[in-house]
Amino acid sequence: MSKGKILVAGGTGYIGSHTVVDLIENGFDVVSADNYHNSKAGVLDGIEAITGVRVVNHTVDLADAEATAKLFEKHQFDGAIHFAAYKAVGESVDKPLEYFRNNLNSLLNVIDGLRRQGSSNLVFSSSCSVYGNADELPVRESTPRKPAESPYARTKQMGEDILYDFCAKHTDFQAVLLRYFNPAGAHPSGRIGEDAANPASNLVPVITEVGAGKREKLTVFGSDYDTRDGSAVRDYIHVSDLAHAHTLALQFLMEGRSTENPSLFNLGIGEGLTVLEVIHAFERVSGKSLNYEVGPRRAGDVVAVYADRTKASQELGWEPQYDVDDIMRTAWAWEEKR
Repeated sequence: MSKGKILVAGGTGYIGSHTVVDLIENGFDVVSADNYHNSKAGVLDGIEAITGVRVVNHTVDLADAEATAKLFEKHQFDGAIHFAAYKAVGESVDKPLEYFRNNLNSLLNVIDGLRRQGSSNLVFSSSCSVYGNADELPVRESTPRKPAESPYARTKQMGEDILYDFCAKHTDFQAVLLRYFNPAGAHPSGRIGEDAANPASNLVPVITEVGAGKREKLTVFGSDYDTRDGSAVRDYIHVSDLAHAHTLALQFLMEGRSTENPSLFNLGIGEGLTVLEVIHAFERVSGKSLNYEVGPRRAGDVVAVYADRTKASQELGWEPQYDVDDIMRTAWAWEEKR
C-alpha cells in the first residue's frame, strides 16, 4: 500500500531524480513535474531501470500559475518536494530577474496548489548559500544568515522567508527547509547521475568531464583564500544520501513529529574539503591526472562553508553512507558510461 502520492517539482533533475528513486523504494507514489529546462527525459528510463516503476512526468513550467493549477486539478497530493529552481550561482549574477521569477513563482504556485487541495507537507530545497560568509564553522541551523553572495542565494533566503510567513499564518500547513551543501556523485547502479541539459558548472561534474576529455581543463577559482591550500572549502554530500534525507523529511512531516514550523535542517557530511582536495580524490579513485589551472576568484563564491548535521541525525535519523571517495568513484563511473 502506498504511503501517499507525492509531487516532486523538478523530478527529472539531478537531485530530483535520485529523490524520486528513494521515494519509490520507500513506498511512495510519485508524480514528477518538470519542463526539462535543465534536465532530459531519458532520466525516466533510468528511474524505471532502478525501481521497475515508470514515473509520469508532467511537462509543466511551475512558474506559470495557470499551468500549475491545472496540474493540481489532475492529482490529489499528500505532499510535495520543491526542487524546481535554477541553481547556477554565476548565471544568477548575470540573470537575476530570471532567477527571481522562476525560483520564487514556482514555489508560490506549488504552495497555492497544495493549499487549495487542503494538503500540506512541503519539503523545500534550500541551500547552504543562505549563510553567506558565515562567522562560525561548522554552520548550525542557529547560525545567523548573512547577506546573500548571489541572486541565487537570495532566492533561497526569500523562499525560506515565504514559508516562515505562510506557516505562521496557516499553522496547519507543515513544511521542512533542507539547507544542503554540495550534492555530488551518482546513483551506485550507474543508471542515473548528473546529466544537465545546460553545461555543468558544479565542481564534480566539471572534474569528470575534464577527466573524460570533454573539456580541455578545469579552472580552480581562487588560490588566496584563508584555507589549508588557498582554494575554497565546501562540504560535499553524495546525492543518494541527500535524496534519502528528503524521504525522511517527508515522513517526519506526515507522522506529525515536527515541533517547529517550518522545521529546518542542515544536510552535509560535516567535513570541509578544499577544491584541490576534491581534485586529488578524483585522481586517487580514477588513476588519472587531471588537467587544471588556478585562476582568480569567482563572483558570488564564499570562502568556506560546511555543516553541523547533528540536528538532522537526531530528529530525522539521517546518517550519510558515502564519503568523498565514493562520491568521486560513482561520479566517474557515471561519466564513463555517458
